[in-house]
Amino acid sequence: MGHDVNIAASPAGGPSGDPLLQPFRLKGLTLRNRVVSTSHASMLDEGGLPLERYQRYHEEKARGGLAMTMAGGSAMTSPDSSWGGGQLDLSSDRIIPHLQSLSQRIHRHGAAVMCQVSHLGRRATAYAGNWLPPVAPSRVRETRNRNFPKEMDAADIDRIVKDYASAAKRCRDGGLDGIESVTGGHLIGQFLSGRTNRRMDAFGGSLENRARFGLMVHEAIRRAVGDDFAVGIRFVIDEAVEEGSDFEECLAFARLFERQGHIDFFNCIFGRMDTDLSLAEQNMPGMFTKSAPFLPLVGQFKRETRLPVIHAAAIRDIATARHAIRENLVDLVGMTRAHIADPHIVNKLTRGEEERIRPCVGASYCLYKKVHCIHNPASGHETTISHIIDRAETSKRVVVVGGGPGGMEAARVAAERGHTVSLLEAGARLGGQVLVAASALDRRDLIGIVDWRADELVRLGVQVHLNTYADAEAVLAEKPDAVIVATGGIPDMERLDGAEHCDSVWDVLTGVVPSKGDVLIYDETGRQAASSCALHLARLGRVVSLAMVDDTLALETPYPERVSLRKLASELAIRVVGDQRLVKVARQGNGIAARFRHELTGAETEMTAAQLIVERGTVPMEDTYQELRARSANNGVTDIALMTGTRTKKGDNAQAPGSFVLHRIGDAVASRDIYSSIYEAYRLCSRL
Repeated sequence: MGHDVNIAASPAGGPSGDPLLQPFRLKGLTLRNRVVSTSHASMLDEGGLPLERYQRYHEEKARGGLAMTMAGGSAMTSPDSSWGGGQLDLSSDRIIPHLQSLSQRIHRHGAAVMCQVSHLGRRATAYAGNWLPPVAPSRVRETRNRNFPKEMDAADIDRIVKDYASAAKRCRDGGLDGIESVTGGHLIGQFLSGRTNRRMDAFGGSLENRARFGLMVHEAIRRAVGDDFAVGIRFVIDEAVEEGSDFEECLAFARLFERQGHIDFFNCIFGRMDTDLSLAEQNMPGMFTKSAPFLPLVGQFKRETRLPVIHAAAIRDIATARHAIRENLVDLVGMTRAHIADPHIVNKLTRGEEERIRPCVGASYCLYKKVHCIHNPASGHETTISHIIDRAETSKRVVVVGGGPGGMEAARVAAERGHTVSLLEAGARLGGQVLVAASALDRRDLIGIVDWRADELVRLGVQVHLNTYADAEAVLAEKPDAVIVATGGIPDMERLDGAEHCDSVWDVLTGVVPSKGDVLIYDETGRQAASSCALHLARLGRVVSLAMVDDTLALETPYPERVSLRKLASELAIRVVGDQRLVKVARQGNGIAARFRHELTGAETEMTAAQLIVERGTVPMEDTYQELRARSANNGVTDIALMTGTRTKKGDNAQAPGSFVLHRIGDAVASRDIYSSIYEAYRLCSRL
């Protein structure tokens, strides 16, 4: 039975002229506004079940004011629809009580909840989960999944149609408000597309035959759930590939589903999902793709169909979402990754605090460490830390040394706790290493991490002192109760024979050191810095080679970023050489000779260039921390159990009057990434 959501159940339901805040009727649902979060695999399930972590993650978005959250990305209808873990398992009744708990949580906050119901077809794996062979319309292997599927026979078709219906009924019995199936690279879409359907029987050939399986599925679902339960399709509107379905063919399929009368909405997507590149550029566009790239085509699809339309693809900001609704390009706008960055988007919008919405910067970190936002440490950790920072019982004087992402987060969180905070930054700008990263063209949106925190520090009254080198005496002059050292690191050239002949990625990206002739870049981290530098210099017309310890470019980056970097490196004719460790650098005439040792064979080779740029991570800048240790009450030792929440009470040793506790975070401890610094700052200072 559908749940009629009460618009007045949330502050977001108040009257407003904002098109995003207008209610919308979908089947039997009255949705309180036009903002939704679409289905995605959060990887927070436990054995295929949505237990506490999973539920709390979705509940936070409902508490934050959106109209509807959609759970269960690629949720399994059948035992042979597993990619090996991280999916909800809708193939048995054991999930029903957990869905009931999830739906009760969401409805309590005035939002609706749906679930994606699907069979992966050839996208499933034979080598994990239930260890069953994948099935598909035809024996066509997916590049990304790499499994060869069994061609489905009549028994397979009948079984899976029934499984879809049973899974949908379990969602209804679990109190959910609706479900969606998936075309795209999933089984229904594999039947629709001529690329993957080579059959010569009643399920292949003509459009009507290729649509037959999907129509059977939705007829069975409607019989199972009744007429008052919302049923939609996440629907590909153009496969954008040779032999695939183009826009006109997809539109013809859509009209067949509309004419059948068993679906209530389209959730429009674009392109394919069978390679890393198609996922990165089409299905889940990231940092290297422009904002909302498919909105115009979705708007055209909406004009030529009659059912409500949802769309989510790189719609990261309120202005774009508002445009999509105002121009009638969509009926409901999906801001899925934006809600990982800030689950309280709608409530902030309703309160007139649009400028306080934490921006999605498109870093795709949520695809690297599932549902971990690069600069919202609470997302995915709702059972251990809160999105709302509690006030401390006693106000303290807190001094933060260093204004990079970790230091800014430490100052922000401490100020939210009600402490009096000063931040001392040696440079002329806040941002630290993020300023270096954002100087690369493809990563410029990362500056949102800095800008949002800078605005929050102003709002919270944090005293920010730029161009201030903070030695021990400068820190102690502030009479602190707590000192957080977030001084970061400097490029690591230690124990490199010939380091004096090398430049750092930092210096080149920021323009401190000019590039010279043909350039050789050495990467020992697998992160983005070296690759970004290579792209930057190649675009300036330099001949660029990149040697690396790893066997794959940018190994430590999210897969959308990794494959995009590989594509760009190829387009820009950057020579990439793997499995090479730099052992010695020497001057050779007007250039540089670099000696490398092969990681696998030990063979040594030499490469020459006009300039050698080295990226080996950072060395902690810890002078101030070490100066302060002996004077601190805790000798600079951070209680890890307290910070991580494995112990919630502080020890009995009270801090003596006039003394201070000392902590260090981020790259001042060890070379890591942006998320690690921010997460560490949040956990430490939320318990300060």
